[in-house]
Formats: sequence, structure tokens, C-alpha cells
Amino acid sequence: MAKGTKRASPGAEAEKNPLTEVELSDEDAEKLRNSQRDIARVELVLERASLKKLVPAYQKRREIVKTIPKFWPVALMNHSLFAFHVQHSADQLALSYLEDVWVERDPAEPRCYTIEFTFKENPYFTDRVLKKEFKYVPPPAAAGEKPDEDGITDSMLEFSWERDVVSSGQKVNWKDADKALTKLYPRETAEDEDDVGDPGSFFNFFEHDSDPFEMGNNVAGEIFPDAIDYFLGNAGGDELDSDDEEDDEDDDAEEIDLEKPRPKKQKV
Repeated sequence: MAKGTKRASPGAEAEKNPLTEVELSDEDAEKLRNSQRDIARVELVLERASLKKLVPAYQKRREIVKTIPKFWPVALMNHSLFAFHVQHSADQLALSYLEDVWVERDPAEPRCYTIEFTFKENPYFTDRVLKKEFKYVPPPAAAGEKPDEDGITDSMLEFSWERDVVSSGQKVNWKDADKALTKLYPRETAEDEDDVGDPGSFFNFFEHDSDPFEMGNNVAGEIFPDAIDYFLGNAGGDELDSDDEEDDEDDDAEEIDLEKPRPKKQKV
């Protein structure tokens, strides 16, 4: 009986892939970089204009939600990552006195901002407003730059949150030692510098300058713009779920009944 000939698998030919040897001249590379900067410039102009035009709409919403009880506490807690950092019942009780949330954008660099939480009279602290600032610190290369007709400079196109932003908090004036939540539940540092320790009380966000959990970006970039959807339960709740689902796929291979409970949305 004649032996069959083994067929070669697709792609096993000795011919080289013509797509692996594309050469780019220095001139073309420079053209691509310039084009990329042009696109980034336009995107930044649009972003700045959008943020500016949204302010009156946010102010109008601000007045409306003042008449709705617990609007901001519910909206915030419907964001899974935010709720993860407000697990202590004392934090939740203190947060129930929250009346208003506002994000004030830096006019020089709107990607930076100050977050303001306004509270009613409460048994925890005397402060009416708690603030967290994320301040723009121009890099040395920005010195002497002249903005274009749209107010954009070259250094703005190279903006780096890690390099160009400094966050700062404020001292919370606690009324009593047994109500000082940041003392009762302090932020803990992990032994491994690559890991993040126990965040402790949510109010550590205000008392510490650093923001290792990126709570500022969650509030200013996600919750604040879509606060109504979060309040109604139409947004959020998926941030932790997606991570849990990935973990569950690995766990299912060994034991399929060890699924972690997922955080539930607040009811309106």
C-alpha cells in the first residue's frame, strides 16, 4: 500500500512574509509623528471646548438634584469601584449626609480639577466642604512656550498624568475620637511595593495627598458626568464584575462553586 504524503500546514512555506520587512524612512516617520500631533491637537481642542460647554448643563443639574434626597450618595455607591472603598458602615452613614458633588476644572489645564464634596450638618466632622485637588504642574519644557490660537502648547500635547499632576488633600476636622473614621480605619501600605494595601476609610481619600486607587478619576471622569445614570442604576456595576468573571473562568477549572458574590447596586 502506498504511503500518503503528509501535507504541509498553512504558513509553513519557506517564503518570507512580505509584511515583516516594511521599511520606514526617517522622512516618512517624521510625517507620521506630525500627523499624529495634529490629530492630538484637534482632539484636545474639542475636549477643552466640550468641558467648557458642559458647565452650564452641570450647574442646571446641580440645582435639580438638590431637591432629590440622597441623590449623590446613591449615585456614588452605584459605581462598583467607588462602593468597594466605602465598605465600612460608618463610612456609609457619614456619606449619607452628602448634599452636593462638584468638579471644578482648572481653566489653564481642564484635564486637572478639584473635587468638592458638600455635607449637611453631621455627627462626624465640622467641615462643610471636603476638597481634593489635582493640580497641573507644567513641565520644564513648557517654560516660554506660546500657545496657538486655540490656547494649545506643545507641552500640552505631551501631557502625562503621572508626571504633570500633583494631588493634595485636606485635614478632616473630626468632632470626636470615636467618629474619626480615618483614625479608626487608617490606610495601610502593602508589604510589596507593587501592591496596594487596605484603603481603610473612604475619607482617607481627602486626608491623604496621594490617590493610589485613582478615586479622583473615577469621580471626576465617570460618576460626575453620568451622575443621573448612576443614580437611576443605568450605569456602573460592571467594573468589578468583569474582573470577577475573569477570575471565575480560572476558578471554574478547579471548583465551580467558589464564585465570589458581586456588589449589588443601590436601589432608587
